[in-house]
Parts: sequence; structure tokens; C-alpha cells
Amino acid sequence: MLSYSNLKTELNIVTDHHLNDGFASLTHFWQNFNQGTDLYYKEPAVKYLAHLLQKDISEDDQLRLPVKFDVPFPPNQHHFFTFIDLFAGIGGIRLGFQNAGGRCVFSSEWNKFARKTYESNFGEVPFGDITRISESSIPDHDILLAGFPCQPFSIAGVSKKNSLGKKHGFADETQGTLFFDILRILACKQPRAFLLENVKNLASHDQGKTFKIIKKSLEEIGYNVHYAVLNAKFFVPQNRERIFIAGFRKDEKQSYDSFHFVSPPFALHKVSSILESSVDSKYTLSDHLWSYLQAYAKKHHAKGNGFGYGLVSRESVTRTLSARYYKDGSEILIPQHKKNPRRLTPRECARLQGFPDSFQIPVSDTQAYKQFGNSVTVPLIEHVANSLVTALSLIRS
Repeated sequence: MLSYSNLKTELNIVTDHHLNDGFASLTHFWQNFNQGTDLYYKEPAVKYLAHLLQKDISEDDQLRLPVKFDVPFPPNQHHFFTFIDLFAGIGGIRLGFQNAGGRCVFSSEWNKFARKTYESNFGEVPFGDITRISESSIPDHDILLAGFPCQPFSIAGVSKKNSLGKKHGFADETQGTLFFDILRILACKQPRAFLLENVKNLASHDQGKTFKIIKKSLEEIGYNVHYAVLNAKFFVPQNRERIFIAGFRKDEKQSYDSFHFVSPPFALHKVSSILESSVDSKYTLSDHLWSYLQAYAKKHHAKGNGFGYGLVSRESVTRTLSARYYKDGSEILIPQHKKNPRRLTPRECARLQGFPDSFQIPVSDTQAYKQFGNSVTVPLIEHVANSLVTALSLIRS
């Protein structure tokens, strides 16, 4: 049995140059081999393999080579439910549901750097722009998962768009309406359940009108809906509130009635638990940046504003890690003895989101900070996943 890495070498595939829907089809075919869902990917996979080999593929023996996925998080061979991963990012939601016993049969993510990280860890390239993907080309599945773009609804995102005179929420024509791509897939495929994740502010955006539209739209296509705001601080040392929307097809009334967002275990987490023992000096703030941040905080404090840097105790939890962390790291700074504070390393950011140390970071620090700031907290996702699959009476075989 060929390993995934050896197969890429034989086909002369360099990931950076093959982050396209052709290679996505091929990796999805390999991931779903002999699972029934592989037929969704066979034709485009054959076409792409013929392109790589520069010859016609008359038989699919080469295509159907059993593949050993020598990646950190290979597909579950003994899964007991299936799911799809929309707006997949770097795979935080996937990892939580894989840990709960699921198998991913389709993934989609438009950002090329996130796709690179996803492929490095799961051995699968997500398909690109979901707006260009037909819902009929997506395999049937038990659960739809989507951490759909949050900028149109986040407090920071709304403030920025208002200042620029731009629309936000469902009026944002480039991001807000991506929710409707979730709707069309749900309406077509009718999975038993779904889980959506977004920023806490989604519930109050536009005086609650946005959330009412979302909930009503989901109900109109045949789903009953639960929702709750959950905090990651019970799983990792980070104060991070997000809204979770769980839906059950209306013929799954027993599942809907039995489901609830189980209260997380009470636990105290400390920043010290995620810190690396040896950190490169490049993460220490320069004198210039540290002076600027202190002056900035002093100016806003005088005006009665709460803006400023976040110098955290090693015994406490951090503020919310955001995608802007790459700019100056100001929201989470680690004090150092007789030195300026430092920002977290990418590995520490991964730990702060609950990713295991086996999770590979194949991108630059700048991209890594963006990716982990945009991601989800994995153990919280797994906690919700277990509640969801229990309600659906999905039993590990």
C-alpha cells in the first residue's frame, strides 16, 4: 500500500502548486475510496490524474490504489457517521467531529494558505469557492458543519464597515450572503442535522433582525433549531465566546427534543499550560512597538475607553485570539523578566485553540496567526459534537 506522501512524490505533486479543485477531486477520491461517496469524485479525479500523467487513463487501477494516509489526522476507517466541512479554514471543526467518530466526505475552503494547512494535516485539499459548487455534486451526509464568515456580524467588523460607509450583515454582498450557500445545500441534501458557528454578536446584529432571518430561513427548509453562546475558557485558557446553531431535520423530532448544549465541565485553565519552554527572541516586542502600545493605551484610558494591550498573567486566561494578532500581538502579551513583553508563538496560538502539538503549521507566522485567530476551539467543538451525535442516536460500532 502506497503512502500518501510517496504517491504525491510519484505524481510530482508539490502542494503549493496543486491547491486546486483538480487535486481536491483526487484527494477526496482517495479519502472516500470504497465508501460509496468516492463515485462523486471519480470522473474529475480521472481527468486530473490523466493531466498529471500526460496520458489517457483507460483503467482506474492507478486511480484506485489503496492509500495509507501518513498525515497527522487521517480519515476514520471505522466511522459511525458522515459530515461535510464548509468554510473549513484549517479544519478545527473537522478535527472535533473526527475525534467524535465521524468521517468527512466533502470539504470546501477558498483561502489558499488555509487549504495548504488543511492538506498537510488531513491529506485532503478542500474544494474552493463554495458559491461555484453545485449542491448536487456534494455527497449525502449525516451532518453539515459550517463556521461561516463572521466579519459581517462581528463587533469589530461592523464598526469597520460603518466607518467606511460599507454595508454589513446580509446587506454585505461579498460575505454575508454566504449563509445562503449553506441554505441551498441543506435544502438539497437534507442531512439529519447541522452545526453552524459564528461570533457572539450574530445574535444581536441589527437589533436581532439578522438572527431572526437565519432562524426563520432554516425552519422554512425543514429544520428545528437550537442555539447557544458558549465560552471556550472551560476548555482552554482563552475567553472566547461564540454562538453555535444546531439544527435537526423535522422528522428527527426525538433527536431535537433530546438535544441540549451540555454544560461544559468546570475547569480552571492557565496560560502557563500553553507556553513553550524556549522562545525565539523575534517574538519579543521591539522598544519602539512597546512604547507605542503603552502610549496608545494611555491616550485611550484618559478618554475613558477600554482600548489597549492585554498583558496577561501566567495564571489567568487570555482575551480572545483574533485574526489581527499578526499585526502587533497587542491583545495577548506575555510578560518577561527584565525584557519587553512578547507575543505568543504560532504553536502557542495553536495550543490556545486546543490543537494538539501534532498539528502541522506549514505556513508563515503571519498566515498562522490569521489561521488560528479565525479558527475554532477544538475541544469545545468535540464537546458539542458528542452531544449532537448522542441526540441522533449514532452509536460507535
